[in-house]
Amino acid sequence: MHTLAQLKTGQLAGITRLDLSCGLTEFPREIFELADSLEILNLSGNALSSLPDDLHRLPHLRVLFCSDNLFTELPVCLGQCAKLSMIGFKANQISHVPAAALPPQLRWLILTDNRISQLPDELGQRPLLQKLMLAGNQLAHLPESLAQCTNLELIRIASNRLTHLPAWLLALPSLTWLAYAGNPVEMAEEVAPDDTTPNIPWSELEMAEVLGEGASGVIRKALWTPLAQPVAVKLYKGTITSDGSPLHEMQACIAAGLHPNLIKVEGRVVGHPEAQAALVMDLIDPSYRNLAALPSLASCTRDIYEPTTRFSLEVALRMAQGIASVAAHLHRHGITHGDLYGHNILWNEVGDCLLGDFGAASFHATADTLQTRALQRIEVRAFGVLLGELLERIDTGLNDATRQLLEGLQARCCQPEVLARPSFEDVEALLQSVPHP
Repeated sequence: MHTLAQLKTGQLAGITRLDLSCGLTEFPREIFELADSLEILNLSGNALSSLPDDLHRLPHLRVLFCSDNLFTELPVCLGQCAKLSMIGFKANQISHVPAAALPPQLRWLILTDNRISQLPDELGQRPLLQKLMLAGNQLAHLPESLAQCTNLELIRIASNRLTHLPAWLLALPSLTWLAYAGNPVEMAEEVAPDDTTPNIPWSELEMAEVLGEGASGVIRKALWTPLAQPVAVKLYKGTITSDGSPLHEMQACIAAGLHPNLIKVEGRVVGHPEAQAALVMDLIDPSYRNLAALPSLASCTRDIYEPTTRFSLEVALRMAQGIASVAAHLHRHGITHGDLYGHNILWNEVGDCLLGDFGAASFHATADTLQTRALQRIEVRAFGVLLGELLERIDTGLNDATRQLLEGLQARCCQPEVLARPSFEDVEALLQSVPHP
C-alpha cells in the first residue's frame, strides 16, 4: 500500500500501479502526475463519492478499483477512458449506472453489493465483456442486449430479485460460470431438507490454527472432543461475497450429500457464542494441494497454473473422471456448482481430487426440462475448459489416438450450441472408455 505523502512528494514517479487507502474524501490531483505510466489504480477502502471529470487524462489506465467507498452512481467519466477494461465498485451505495459510464473496452465489471435495480441497455454493446459481477443488488431483470455479448463467460447475479432466468442468458455461447442463488427463481425450487446432518455443539470443538480464509469465511483446524477427532471448521461470514451469500453456500454444501470427490460434512455447528453459522468437515490430508491459482487481472476468467504443474495421462484421467463424476452427482441433486475451476480443486500426486468452494452454487429443478438441461450444459463447458487445461499439462502416456479422443470431447463440451453439449453422464462414459497406458 502506498501513502499520500509518497504521492505528494513525487516518490512514486513511473509506477504502473498505485494503491491508496487512507480515508480519502477527494481524488488526489497528484495522481495525474503519474499519467505517463499508471495502468492500475486502486482507491478501495476510502470515503470517495466522485471522480474527476478529466480522469481520461490517465491514458494508460486499464484497471480501476473503487470498492468500499461512498459512490451512489457509477461515474460518467469512466466512459471516456479509452483503455479502461476492468472496473470494480463493490460495496458502495450505487443505485444508478449511466450508459455513459461504460468504457468501450469494458471486459470485467464488478458492481457487487450495491443498490442497483436497473442496468443500461448499452451494457450489451460492449463486445469484449467477459466477466460480470452483480451479486447483492436489486435487479428484477437483466438487459436483453446482453444476448449480444458472445464473449461473456462468467456472470454472478446471486441475491437479486430475478423471478426467471431469460432464455437468451442460458443460450449465451461462451457462458461457463453462472451463480444465481438467492433470487426468487432459485428459491422457488424445492430443496429437500436434510435431516441426516447432525448438529454439533460449539462446546464440543476445541479451535486450533487457521487453515485458510476466503471471501465466504474462515477455515480452522479443530478437535471434536467427544470423538477425539481432528476436523476442519468453516465459520461463515454474513456479508455478500462476489459469488453471493455465504449462507447459501452452507446450504449447498449440506444438500450435496456424500461423494468420494467431495469433502465430507460432519455436521452443523450449533450454540456458537455469536450465533455464527459454521460447518464441521473432514480434515483434508496434507498431501492435497490446489490444482491452480485464481485468475489474474490479465487472464480474467482463466486460472493460473504453476509452470512445473505436469501430469501423466493416468493422473489427469483420474482427476477428469473424478470431477465429471462429482458434477454429475451434484446435477442429480439439483445443484450447479457455479465455480467449477482448477483453483477450487484439491489434488494429490496419484490423481485423487476433491471439489470444494460452493460459494457460487445454485439449486435447480431435478426434472429434465430445457432450462435444467441448459444450466447443466453451461457447467459442462466449465469442465471442458478444465479438461483443456489438464491436456496441456500431460507429459507422459498420451498417444495421438488418445489425444484426439480427449480433444474431441473437450471441443464438444465447449461448443457454442449449449444444448448440443454432452451431459456429465455422457462425459463420464467416454472418459471411462479411454485406454489407460
